[in-house]
Amino acid sequence: MNVDIKSAHGLIPAIIQDSETKNVLMLGYMNEESLQKTLETQKVTFFSRSKQRLWTKGEESGNFLNLVSIKNDCDGDTLLIQAKPVGPTCHTGADTCWQEENKENYGFISQLENTIKTRRENADSEKSYVASLFEKGINKIAQKVGEEAVEVVIEAKDDNDDLFLSESADLLFHYLILLQAKGFQLNDVVDVLKKRQK
Repeated sequence: MNVDIKSAHGLIPAIIQDSETKNVLMLGYMNEESLQKTLETQKVTFFSRSKQRLWTKGEESGNFLNLVSIKNDCDGDTLLIQAKPVGPTCHTGADTCWQEENKENYGFISQLENTIKTRRENADSEKSYVASLFEKGINKIAQKVGEEAVEVVIEAKDDNDDLFLSESADLLFHYLILLQAKGFQLNDVVDVLKKRQK
């Protein structure tokens, strides 16, 4: 890794990001010595401004940050460090120093999963299509996934891209409902795919 420390005061901010979830875990400060120790030990080490010494994250708690990569920003005055956390990162016991869970987020898909969960919990089957599906049970939900899958296959053989995408959206939506009906989320399927990766 070609990394330079460029700071008039000898310290530069280091943003720590989980290499898998891409969530920001914490912010620390590094000098040349802490950078070298990080590279040598593969454990993220900072210069502690309060203790006025090098400090390896996890040296007391065991919650280390195992180094994956280090990059300079465009001005060379900030580091982006990707790491694999061992346990929570924050001294409070939280996953991040912003008191957030460090789990993968799929943007709109994660929002949609939350909407499905909320509609299921509210259980107003007269107003909510999702709630009505859950009320009908797993067989009806599974049947809907099968119907939507067949429609995707049919549209894939035609030349109408709009219909193909529309049916694909219907399939994904109903599949997310089926996952929750079985007690899972998309992240559980992603974990299986990761284990298969060679």
